[in-house]
Amino acid sequence: MRRWISLLMLLFTFAACAAEPSAQPQKALFVGNSLIYVGNLPATYAALSIANGHPLHSQMIVKGGALLDERVADGSVQRALAEHRPQLLVLQEQGGALLCWPDEAACTKSQAAIRTLAKAGSDAGARVLLLGSYQALPAASARLIAKEAAAAEQAGIPYVAISEALRSASAAAPDLQWYDADGMHPGPALTLLDAIQLYRAIHGHLPERGFSVAAPIYLPKSGLDADLRDADAAAPLADTPTHLHYPDAMIQRINALLPSAQP
Repeated sequence: MRRWISLLMLLFTFAACAAEPSAQPQKALFVGNSLIYVGNLPATYAALSIANGHPLHSQMIVKGGALLDERVADGSVQRALAEHRPQLLVLQEQGGALLCWPDEAACTKSQAAIRTLAKAGSDAGARVLLLGSYQALPAASARLIAKEAAAAEQAGIPYVAISEALRSASAAAPDLQWYDADGMHPGPALTLLDAIQLYRAIHGHLPERGFSVAAPIYLPKSGLDADLRDADAAAPLADTPTHLHYPDAMIQRINALLPSAQP
């Protein structure tokens, strides 16, 4: 009898241990600048992922105007990878860097930084993606996508293009709030488009369920620095909005505006 009791206890222990990893949310780390934090893409992506059956907790290392080369120099990403072991690392470069603004050295530094951070993420066991930025003019948009795609290929990581998807979607649905009031940073529709494109790149299909973001919805003036923080942590500025709802209909509408496949 004691033998059977001991065997049952051992089986329960094994079952609990086996169940534990799947019960824990996966971790994602977003690294970049205001194109990530305005609208809080990390928290938005986590909420979308959870609503569509994939538990996730997002962290971020972001600062307005930041370059990925700065994150290589300060070692913050490598430390976060070592200490928190995210399964997903999303990189986004400042808009002009890969367009060689203000000079060719900016391109060289950006490409090297993407390679370095991609290797650090891969070595730490993370899946690494380069999330694109955007340009409004057709020629600049096409050039940006070519440069971003080449940088991702050099680094050996997938590229999630945004610029042309945004141009076509915003032309087809001008009533949606694609941009912040400043006309440059992401508005709610663009933040959602980014999140959906990431979700499709990671899971191979479009999301279906709407969701609410219970986290700071950052504005361009955010008070954020380049320290690691949870995406749903309290905002530095007390007047930062803290909730945004994306209904099912909004998800379906953005889905319908996207190209049938990733470029």
